[in-house]
Amino acid sequence: MINESNDVIASYDFKALKVEFEDDILVITLNRPERLNAFNDDMRAEFNWIGPRLEANGNIRAIIFEGAGERAFCAGADISWFEQEWDTERFRIEYRWIHDFFDRLERIEVPVIAAVHGICACGGLELAMACDFRIAAEGTKFGFTEGNINLIPGSGGCSRLVKLVGPGWAKEMVLAGEFIDTERAMITGLVTRLAPYEELHEAAMALARKLTTKAPMAMGLAKAIMNACDDMDSSSGRILERIGQSVLIKSDDHGEGIRAFREKRKPVYEGK
Repeated sequence: MINESNDVIASYDFKALKVEFEDDILVITLNRPERLNAFNDDMRAEFNWIGPRLEANGNIRAIIFEGAGERAFCAGADISWFEQEWDTERFRIEYRWIHDFFDRLERIEVPVIAAVHGICACGGLELAMACDFRIAAEGTKFGFTEGNINLIPGSGGCSRLVKLVGPGWAKEMVLAGEFIDTERAMITGLVTRLAPYEELHEAAMALARKLTTKAPMAMGLAKAIMNACDDMDSSSGRILERIGQSVLIKSDDHGEGIRAFREKRKPVYEGK
């Protein structure tokens, strides 16, 4: 699958998602507002379908996730999914599919933005944590309630959360089951930007538009290297930085950036 077109993605018959392109920005809306945009089988299947196509589409320069309705970004998975008589091995396989989608968002070499509001909990918060940027509407509540049904936040709610906010706050949210507000989310680094609910979409779009003016190769390599450095020693990280820089210094976009700087104009990057 090479350079999957925008039309292929936009024309798919989505049931639980709404997918729209605004120029080179892809906006994916979780579209089950009557269920607080909770994950169901349709949504998981659509994540699995669209995931590889995000990486195969060279036209996408930024991705935004939003939630439909005023009450929630996403409250996690429908509880009925956990009520099934699961075979242990089968459960691990199906659970891995959602992990694969979140991991793909984390590694795809374009910036991914979560614009969250209302309730951002459980799997919804795990989705947001797999994104590069989290913009929250004022009044958003963040938390994990899996402990109430003798489960854990098992799709990044432990592993990503502890790296984002540290073990102290992670234990407050996971063990004590404490919801935190936007003020605490900002303090802990769980989110980095706030906006009024009425301005949330435009705030996300403004950030996305800014990111799309940057050189895509540099953006992608910087993201990949920072992600890798989260799990390696600093010396190895600096080796990766030198490798990345040695690739970028030979790129056409680097030359265009230099020329644009000298000529006092905006650069036109082509991703090569």
